[in-house]
Amino acid sequence: MLEGEYFFNGDVACAEGAIAVGCRVFAGYPITPQSEIAERMAHRLPRLGAYFLQMEDELASIAAVLGAAWGGVKAMTATSGPGFSLMMENIGLAVMTETPCVIVDVQRGGPSTGLPTATSQGDMMQARWGSHGVQEVIAYAPSSPQEMFDFTIKAFNMAEQFRTPVMIMTDEVVGHMMERVVIDPESIQITPRRKPTVPYEEFVPYRAGEDLVPEMACAGEGYRVHVTGLTHDEYGYPDMSLEAQAALVTRLADKIRKNADQIIEYEEHFIDDAEIVLVAYGISARASWRSLELAREKGIRVGMLKLITVWPFPEERIAELAGKVKGFVVPELNLGQIVLEVERCAAGKAIVKLVPHAGGGIHQPEQVLDAIEEVHQWRG
Repeated sequence: MLEGEYFFNGDVACAEGAIAVGCRVFAGYPITPQSEIAERMAHRLPRLGAYFLQMEDELASIAAVLGAAWGGVKAMTATSGPGFSLMMENIGLAVMTETPCVIVDVQRGGPSTGLPTATSQGDMMQARWGSHGVQEVIAYAPSSPQEMFDFTIKAFNMAEQFRTPVMIMTDEVVGHMMERVVIDPESIQITPRRKPTVPYEEFVPYRAGEDLVPEMACAGEGYRVHVTGLTHDEYGYPDMSLEAQAALVTRLADKIRKNADQIIEYEEHFIDDAEIVLVAYGISARASWRSLELAREKGIRVGMLKLITVWPFPEERIAELAGKVKGFVVPELNLGQIVLEVERCAAGKAIVKLVPHAGGGIHQPEQVLDAIEEVHQWRG
């Protein structure tokens, strides 16, 4: 692990965060604007006695990550929008099999191949709803290279704690911006894998404790392991009954829902006296900060709720603020995604104003300021 202060772009910082938290397998396929993550891992992992695998495509990449995790190591992949779409089926497999891993999406403009190396935040709803079936996800939204390093560590720790795939939803600007990154090994906390604590003959692979997360025995450790994407019983074997479906899928959802207070993170700035709150994430939070300053210079009391975890969404905090403020302004590099969650949680108690952007660049401060002033002047 490195130590000290470095001048990294966000992609390199992400790779170093993964290495610092113990990732020892990276499987991926080149795609801008995430390729620097793969390149850094290709350079660094072999020197650590670890493994970089360039696969034939993104479907194979996520499959290799799941296999590596069941082989007993921490593993990750990274991609951008087109590759993220291809990974969706096996992300669902990771949810169903409770496979801890990390998926990084350095977003770029779409649909389809879109803007290969220009920014976007168009995959945010896909992260939540892209794979079929009932599932809950954890997703982080870094806004700087330092947060790319820090949030990658968080992502791996959450993956191990809750035995689930965790996503890092960043964007091209954060991936490519160069800033100082501080690496302090003594401050890094690492969540170990949940290993069985019972004898081989007593182990039940999917029997969960009070927190609804089962211990994980990996291949080659002597325990009996059966891994399937089919609905299964506590022993891992297919069970097509309604009772098995209800028990398994409810537990998979509840281990995130009922532990949401441990997972959800956000930052608040100038909220105490705010009449209008910016709800922002990723590079849009960075771009909106100047708008907040300009608004306050004009006497408009604006605060910011900066999302660290986008999923699970901080619905209780939004609902609470909706009863206290005039409105929310939501800048996004898409034509409206997370704003829909803000509207849902505000439930008509406050104005919700989207500041859309089709991608390829970031908001100018004046665009967000105009939306703030519109909400401020509203007389309802």
